[in-house]
Amino acid sequence: MKIAISGKGGVGKTTISAALIRQFAGRGFKIIAVDADPDSSLAEILGLPEEKSAALKPIVGLREELAALTGGQGSYYSLNPPVNELLESYSINFNGIKFLKMGAVKQGGTSCYCRESSVLNSLINVLLLKKEEMVVMDMSAGIEHLTRGTAQGVDLMAVITEPSRVSIRTAQTVRDLSREIGIKNINFIANKIRDEREKNTILTHLGEDNLLGVIPYDESVRKGSIEGVRQRTDSEFERAIASITEAILGRQIK
Repeated sequence: MKIAISGKGGVGKTTISAALIRQFAGRGFKIIAVDADPDSSLAEILGLPEEKSAALKPIVGLREELAALTGGQGSYYSLNPPVNELLESYSINFNGIKFLKMGAVKQGGTSCYCRESSVLNSLINVLLLKKEEMVVMDMSAGIEHLTRGTAQGVDLMAVITEPSRVSIRTAQTVRDLSREIGIKNINFIANKIRDEREKNTILTHLGEDNLLGVIPYDESVRKGSIEGVRQRTDSEFERAIASITEAILGRQIK
């Protein structure tokens, strides 16, 4: 299964991505974790040493190699090349996770991420998975990755939202744009929920059938992100993530 994690900036997208990755790995899945947000810290939250992450080649370098295998830059989708072999030199393996990154933040006034987005889109489309394999992509905040079609080809778009109007509006926009690029399975995760009123706000605007789960507000998550401390397995946050993991695995993805 190929999963993209999206949402407005600050909703906890990367924290939840990392927690889901650990949950899937703990269930025996071989994980391909993709940091598709140049301004993200997925590697750090997963516990990957900074020096190893900094030395990792960004996947934009796959452009020429994929083109050679697929008959040219305009024919990425013509066949399914042995991408797994190519990924070895662009990834780091640790704790059952194969980690890749899209690239670093560019300097002000330089070019956009069009090339990186194109390569990531091509990679996701040609990547063949076995039953025990899972791809989890931590997307850039907001909707830019959808306007560039970066997440096209995923099996599930999981949108993180808080009970604020701005966050819910972004989630609705992500849903609509996801549909436009052909993503059929779009679900939501309600994060930082303090009470039933906030939960009902999410349900009113996004629908209960579309909800993968609810993560209660947990001050220890905020403190942990500041101090770099991982959540206890018996915390409310981790219990909610475990429930969401089961919900994802229980969905009939077509």
